[in-house]
Amino acid sequence: MKFRKTMVAGSALALAGVLAACGSNSSSSSKGTSITRMESDVISTMDPSTTTDAISGQALIDTTDGLYRYNGSKLENAMAKSQPTVTDGGKTYTFKLRNAKWSNGDPVTAQDFVFAWRRTVEPKTKSQYAYLYSGVKNADDITAGKKAASTLGVTAVNKTTLKVTLDHAIPYFKTMLVNPAFFPQNEKFVEKSGKKFGTTSKYILSNGPYQLKNWNGTGNTWKETKNSTYWKAKNVHIDTLNGQVVKDSQTAMNLYQSKKLDIAALQGEQAAQAKSMSDFKGLKQSATFYLELNEKKDPIFKNTKIRQAISMSIDREAYIKKVLNDASIAANNVTPEGLFEKNGQDFSKTASKAESSAVKYDPAKAKELWTEGLKEVGQSAPTLELLTDDTTNAKRSAEYFQSTLQQNLPGLKVTIATVPFKTRLSRSQNGQFDMVISAWSADFPDAISFLDLFTSDNSYNDGKWSNAEYDALIKQSKTTDATNATARWNTLLKAQELLTKEQGVVPLYQRVQTTLQRKTITGLNYNPTNSYNFVNAKVK
Repeated sequence: MKFRKTMVAGSALALAGVLAACGSNSSSSSKGTSITRMESDVISTMDPSTTTDAISGQALIDTTDGLYRYNGSKLENAMAKSQPTVTDGGKTYTFKLRNAKWSNGDPVTAQDFVFAWRRTVEPKTKSQYAYLYSGVKNADDITAGKKAASTLGVTAVNKTTLKVTLDHAIPYFKTMLVNPAFFPQNEKFVEKSGKKFGTTSKYILSNGPYQLKNWNGTGNTWKETKNSTYWKAKNVHIDTLNGQVVKDSQTAMNLYQSKKLDIAALQGEQAAQAKSMSDFKGLKQSATFYLELNEKKDPIFKNTKIRQAISMSIDREAYIKKVLNDASIAANNVTPEGLFEKNGQDFSKTASKAESSAVKYDPAKAKELWTEGLKEVGQSAPTLELLTDDTTNAKRSAEYFQSTLQQNLPGLKVTIATVPFKTRLSRSQNGQFDMVISAWSADFPDAISFLDLFTSDNSYNDGKWSNAEYDALIKQSKTTDATNATARWNTLLKAQELLTKEQGVVPLYQRVQTTLQRKTITGLNYNPTNSYNFVNAKVK
């Protein structure tokens, strides 16, 4: 998920507008318990079909239940009443739904899933997450405009039975279903809301733990109140979550120390300060920050030597120490550590052993490759703009990269453009950048959640890097190798090694979020999709 892409569910960590954390002055009164949540930016949309960032993804997870919900690392049933019946060699899933209601009293039915899934893959919806449906019967043809959305392999057998048909077995299918792109939608409500659906509190319907209130679509504050119709309402103990946008780390620290935030996410000097505080938590996230280089706008980036030179010009360890000043990890590739494992082997670490030379800080080699690359493309002194968010940390990061790139790459001039998160997302998606600091948070715990992004036709491949061999490897992992765990692992390793060698994107670091959290908050679980689950959480 784009920062997610912060981070939906994921996934997408799309940064960098990543999920900052929760925070507020916790209280207990006749009105119940409450905390105030801190976010790094505004909620961009509450439409599950079109959301792309981790901030909106967190709000959707708070207010909507899909078939499953993460409780820490455990995948638990949500709208799914029990484990599905899987037949036809893993190609058919039949889900039995529990009795649940929307916040307007309507029952949540299998048709709500059918409508939502069809709406998401419908090209007119312009969902950037439609690609996640690849492998569901007819999804690829639908997103390509070759078949109608009504042909998608999802059927309401009856009100409480949902049947999903796949083109082939998908080993990670169940874990994908925690992503908001797979959440149900009330057809009658969506159709009545029209284009306003998901734009303000008035045009949102909830079947999850909370309802979003006082959100006007752009404001820096909002409120989530306990949803009395939620099927598991007895397990929702915090009555109100207050949302507050805080972009500056010093401001976040001040608000936390003055007890106006219950959870604060910090960077830089404040992150270093927080490490010695008793409320400190280091949240290792399945989230990677990286540079995307726009090959469509700037053909210079089609040259592999140019891309490699940019990567080798960056001292990632020094950057983390001087700028982030936290526990983040230098990234040797785009797949984060701890996300995907097999027989005790970590995918990211294994791939790094095979191919990491292109991310090793080597200014002499970078200068050599840069000079050769410029000669090959017929340029000598390019000027490139680096696009990033307008947060304090993003600005400091951009300044660091500007300095190191200009220092190590002769003739290069880097300018900086800082814009609000929503603007950065829009410009990235529309190709209005030369270089952009981006990021992704896992949508589900599998390497494909990251590697899929950089196939030639993926809507999140903003840099437009394209490699036929890479595309073929990703396709093979989803088809030929889908039911063979070892073969699939090896194929994905080859894809990751190729992406790293070619520097289709330039990995920077894996985020370990420095967090301060009140000890009065208990039972709050952090999930593999870099999101919180407030069900079962309490304030003492």
